[in-house]
Amino acid sequence: MTHVYYPKGVCSRKMTVDVENGVVNSVAVEGGCSGNLQGICRLVAGMPVDEAVRRMRGIRCGFKNTSCPDQLSIALERAAKEQEKTV
Repeated sequence: MTHVYYPKGVCSRKMTVDVENGVVNSVAVEGGCSGNLQGICRLVAGMPVDEAVRRMRGIRCGFKNTSCPDQLSIALERAAKEQEKTV
């Protein structure tokens, strides 16, 4: 199931995540630090959502209270919850 999330408080503008059966199929991010986010997207592909969230939740960017990885963890949690509702 594909889910679109608009992050808050970070440079990236849009995150599109595809989650199926609790596993991250793919992630695409618009805006932000391109190289870093491409790397993160490839690293989480195939990873269980719970593990990806555990690894990224709470990461901060400089003096911000959040970061792109932290926002991605929120996007993944929401996508997984939406998928559970449809099953």
